[in-house]
Amino acid sequence: MPAYNEAENIGRMIEALFGEEFPKIKDADMHLLIVDDYSPDGTGKKVEGYQSKYKNLHLLQKQKEGLGWAYIRGMQFAMEKLNADAVMEMDADFQHPPRFVKPMVEAYLSGADYCIGSRYVKGGSVPKEWALSRKAVSFFGNLFIRLVLLKPSLHDLTTGFRLTRVKGVLDKIKLEKLMEPTRFAYKVDLLYQSIKLSKKTVEVPLEFAPRTMEKSKFNPKEMISTFKVAIILGIKDKQKIIKFGIVGGTGFIVNFIFLRVFRNLGLTEVLVWLLSTELAIFNNYIFNNIWTFKDSEIKGVKAIVLKFLQFNLTSAGALIIQSIAGPIGTKLVGEKYDFLVLAFVVAFLVLPYNYLMYTKVIWKKK
Repeated sequence: MPAYNEAENIGRMIEALFGEEFPKIKDADMHLLIVDDYSPDGTGKKVEGYQSKYKNLHLLQKQKEGLGWAYIRGMQFAMEKLNADAVMEMDADFQHPPRFVKPMVEAYLSGADYCIGSRYVKGGSVPKEWALSRKAVSFFGNLFIRLVLLKPSLHDLTTGFRLTRVKGVLDKIKLEKLMEPTRFAYKVDLLYQSIKLSKKTVEVPLEFAPRTMEKSKFNPKEMISTFKVAIILGIKDKQKIIKFGIVGGTGFIVNFIFLRVFRNLGLTEVLVWLLSTELAIFNNYIFNNIWTFKDSEIKGVKAIVLKFLQFNLTSAGALIIQSIAGPIGTKLVGEKYDFLVLAFVVAFLVLPYNYLMYTKVIWKKK
């Protein structure tokens, strides 16, 4: 819980958690770590005053670096010093009402690796006091990030109320390498990586509350930074698929050219499709190895040859698909429309099959 200049809130928050909410949670040893950047209003002193009363209350004080760094240092402390099994992110200003801690912990204890406090699922909400313009910014900003990251099944990707399993998720993330660690935008990068590492992500309804003191620090600069991070992650995430599609396009051209070449040589239609597809497979193997899957590139003559043989075996499915679907298609629409048949077969049958084989077998990464 980062708490900069939260002296007016922090005492009530500590009492609410330790006095009311933590005792309701069974099967979990709850701790509260407050990260204070030496607040001039004496927030740290207030926390120290409660530490003798609550043994599971911890204080980490550091120089002011920005919101993201407060969370990063806190997470590192929780993992390294407190040996936490899971870490929850929560604000100190009561926008995340303490009563929602319990359902988040219960979701984790039920097997979730990543729990998101969601304002946009049934049971969740944003403050009715918010102006329509702010509600619109929140809703459409969140929708934009969902679309960019292609995460339509998740409803709230900008919330700051989250719980993350340490083993296998948080301990795999290079926290100090997160984008925009001084701004709110770091949350998008952290969420993106957590979702990718999590085997089970769940959304828990959250009734987001208005701030009890001061005004929100979120502003246009923070919004632009957040959108920028989301766009970068969206492109990065789809980079491999884009490259795969381009290589598939060159394979399509090779396939199309040799369809005509072999047909002009008088070969049977099945053989025409078989040979032209094999040449396309060879093309795809070479370019995917040195470009699309460069991070898992196969090197050495022996390894390349052996992997190519395996590549051909896995591509047998593509050969079979095209050797059957191709002739059937040209018979239905005519040989002069073979390019349309090829485009349909490649786009809707071969490419999905190939991408599955490439990522799960040929260039498989642990």
